[in-house]
Amino acid sequence: ASERLDLIRDFTHYGLDHWGSDGRGVETTRRFLLEWLSFTCRYVPIGLLEQMPPKINWRPRPYVGRSDLETKLASPSAKDWVEITEMFLGKVPDGFTFIPKHKSNAYDAPTGGAQEEAQDVQG
Repeated sequence: ASERLDLIRDFTHYGLDHWGSDGRGVETTRRFLLEWLSFTCRYVPIGLLEQMPPKINWRPRPYVGRSDLETKLASPSAKDWVEITEMFLGKVPDGFTFIPKHKSNAYDAPTGGAQEEAQDVQG
């Protein structure tokens, strides 16, 4: 997880260098970093793979990281991504929301089918 955190740190430094360290530059860097985290959350560390080499069309199994940080980096939740950006860019402004532009439908949680939908309607 420390290598991935170093990549995020470098990304943040390059973003602040490019867009500036004023309020607008910080928020632009945060937006681009959040979009990048929405993509990189799908990365599964090689040490956690069950079979080598991995096939690109295989869906990764759910896993718990070897550390809390690794688990947070693999989280599909935008709330966790915002917390990661706060480690490098400070607190988000009041009223800040983030909705990823690109969502992979291949990584949605599987549903239980008609039985689960019926329970939702009744419950």
